[in-house]
Amino acid sequence: MRIRVIGGGLAGPEAALTAARLGCEVDLFELRAMVDGTPRLTPAHQTIEFGELVCSNSLKSESRNTAPWLLKQEMRRGGSQLLRIADQAAVPAGHALAVDRVEFSRRIAAAITDQPAIRVIRQEVTRLNDFDGLTIVATGPLTSDALSREIQRITGSEHLAFYDSISPIVDAESIDMERVYFAARWDKGTPDYINCPMNREEYDRFLDALLAAEPAESKEWENLEYFEGCLPIEVLARRGRDTLRFGPMKPVGLRDPRTGHMPWAVVQLRKENLRADSYNLVGFQNHLRFGEQARVLRLIPGLENARFLRYGQIHRNTYICAPALLDDTLRLRIQSPLNPPQPCHPERVVVADESNDLHVSPVAQPAILFAGQISGVEGYTDSIAPGMLAGIYAASFARGEIPEPVPRDTALGSLVHYITHADVKHFQPANITFDLLPALEEEVRRKVRDKKERHRIQCERALAAFDAWRSSLNVHPSLISLG
Repeated sequence: MRIRVIGGGLAGPEAALTAARLGCEVDLFELRAMVDGTPRLTPAHQTIEFGELVCSNSLKSESRNTAPWLLKQEMRRGGSQLLRIADQAAVPAGHALAVDRVEFSRRIAAAITDQPAIRVIRQEVTRLNDFDGLTIVATGPLTSDALSREIQRITGSEHLAFYDSISPIVDAESIDMERVYFAARWDKGTPDYINCPMNREEYDRFLDALLAAEPAESKEWENLEYFEGCLPIEVLARRGRDTLRFGPMKPVGLRDPRTGHMPWAVVQLRKENLRADSYNLVGFQNHLRFGEQARVLRLIPGLENARFLRYGQIHRNTYICAPALLDDTLRLRIQSPLNPPQPCHPERVVVADESNDLHVSPVAQPAILFAGQISGVEGYTDSIAPGMLAGIYAASFARGEIPEPVPRDTALGSLVHYITHADVKHFQPANITFDLLPALEEEVRRKVRDKKERHRIQCERALAAFDAWRSSLNVHPSLISLG
């Protein structure tokens, strides 16, 4: 059975490469393309390349026994192709995994080109029930209007939307290095971040200018429902004069080596690539007019003469209400005349009854899976993760098998459990955190008071559960193995 993957961002290529490694033929669709010599792009993308990162180049912490580290460890053990590529394209970023964006995309394209089972098709998909095989929808936060309408039509419910912002990037040569210093918070990892320190007077002047700045004009389709984990700095600033000092401008752990003191506030800059010729303003996503951004951001010490290679922008993020629509294998569980099931060993198929409980049924399984940000996760690594799982699950379905969902005790399983079991009325996308994992037993919590030790125990259990699940997969061990 052929598998169709829609979306060339992060989850789509991961799903395609995973399914192909598991012996499936894959059609990978991407709407961004060259049309008559002109690139057809989305409002946020700047290239037609696979895996383009539009907000940050960081895949979060590599510090041992943190939730992002645990998720990446499970993905490495599961053979995630994009995480392997990220490791190869890594740039220094303290205790975080950050990548050279261009090299990251280039290596993804090469991996896809080198996989003969993948056929790339540069065109927009607007229909979902016109395909004989399985479909993985991984169109991400910028799902086209036509496909969004099709998802609404098939699911019979309104999908939700909120807005992510893109942080500005400055030319490294335009940074006044006499006014800044290199350091990593609490001296963890290597000192790869440029830190722009502010005293109280400088912070107050910057904050007043930010609060008075003119916002960018909103398009007709914008509803400005922001995700709490990626709020524009002007929105944070309106919540109180010290909000930024306890958020993206937090100075804690960033002692200025020239003075020996902790600044009143700090703006951190992170490398965009290995050449270190451009830097991203960490956490400075915003929705201001470009001219206003230049005026306000040049009040930051060290950026008085900054040349901005890219200003902050805002873009739509579309996602489905996964708790109402998906099962534990990321399949669309709505059965309707508009979403006919596809035949594939119907005697072994699991479907949901009216109470949403899964049971064996003679009816064939739904033909559609969702992965990536459109499924309700947030963040780069968190988007790649369900792409890997969707590729594994789709390959199982294609073989006529019912896949065993990744265990709830794992980071991967907890992330999927959240998006498929959260409160439908209050569902909001989430990153991986320890709060999503099962709580430790009361006896363990009483015995172990130290939070770091508790996290270590959770990580140890999660990795053991993942290894057991991986070993149970009915595939050759060379295909799903330690990354």
